[in-house]
Amino acid sequence: MYKGLIDKLASRAELSHDEYLTLIRNRDEIRDYASALARAARHQYYGDRIYIRGLIEFTNYCKNNCYYCGIRAGNSNVDRYRLMPEDIIACADVGYDLGFRTFVLQGGEDSFYTDTILARIVSSIRKNHADCAITLSLGERSRKSYQILREAGADRYLLRHETCSKTHYETLHPDSMSFERRIQCICDLKELGYQVGVGFMVGSPNQTEKHLAEELLFLKKLKPHMVGIGPFIPHKDTPFRDESGGTSELTTFLLSLIRLTLPEVLLPATTALGTIDPLGRENGIRAGANVLMPNLSPVDVRKKYMLYDNKICTGEEAAQCITCLKNRVRTTGCEIVTDRGDYTDVPCH
Repeated sequence: MYKGLIDKLASRAELSHDEYLTLIRNRDEIRDYASALARAARHQYYGDRIYIRGLIEFTNYCKNNCYYCGIRAGNSNVDRYRLMPEDIIACADVGYDLGFRTFVLQGGEDSFYTDTILARIVSSIRKNHADCAITLSLGERSRKSYQILREAGADRYLLRHETCSKTHYETLHPDSMSFERRIQCICDLKELGYQVGVGFMVGSPNQTEKHLAEELLFLKKLKPHMVGIGPFIPHKDTPFRDESGGTSELTTFLLSLIRLTLPEVLLPATTALGTIDPLGRENGIRAGANVLMPNLSPVDVRKKYMLYDNKICTGEEAAQCITCLKNRVRTTGCEIVTDRGDYTDVPCH
């Protein structure tokens, strides 16, 4: 019965909420079958190629007080930093020489970086590396701001929705933040022509299996270009410090379901997954993921960008990290490639 539901999903038929819920509740019986079909679906669109994105975490200042986040405004224990524009541009230059063809500029919602400053950074990277993709992950901004950054040369934008349930969203965020606002930002980004990435935490406080089934329906309807999911990991300086974290086994199973729901999607095996499981990223690739995001930030700031506890790879140089990842990826039968790794809905075979 459960294999029949996986076959139905793999055939691109739509599943109901109850059918997704059945798969999630009985995942131990179909995990291997689901991951095999997910790998086949990935291969249809991307072959055995794993794309790398050079992550530049350029500020840990943030105006928000999300209850789960280690760099929340209310955490007085954070050693705050900002990279200057020339430092960010230099990180991209280093990454280019290492073979990266996509850069992800990520930071908290920091008002220091105005549209003018960000547009100058984006346009400089675009001028220096015209063959590269530029991805932004800067949180909620105005539609006008998104448009300015798009015109400056940004190709993609990552904005996790965190949960598609308004009620659940409100248990994870203070009253100053709005579920409707988050969804509107995602819609604005799509309308402006960005390749858009969304995502959610697996095992976040108050999340139920029903919520997870709703997430899969939400993704099917939204049709994002990328979906980033990772296990919730508590941070010691947040209100959720004593909550249980998400698990590797549920996260990897959901990666398979997402791949089968949206076969053409770009799907990272996240650092958070590698943090809770030494083989987490490899298992994510075996479950259908096809993106990794090594860190290009200067080593002296990496430990300061701590969204959750015990984050891995905070002491490695970028060149070290990429060599390590190449060797790890080969164990999965896949290969890291030097490529922009754009979204495609056209099968490659």
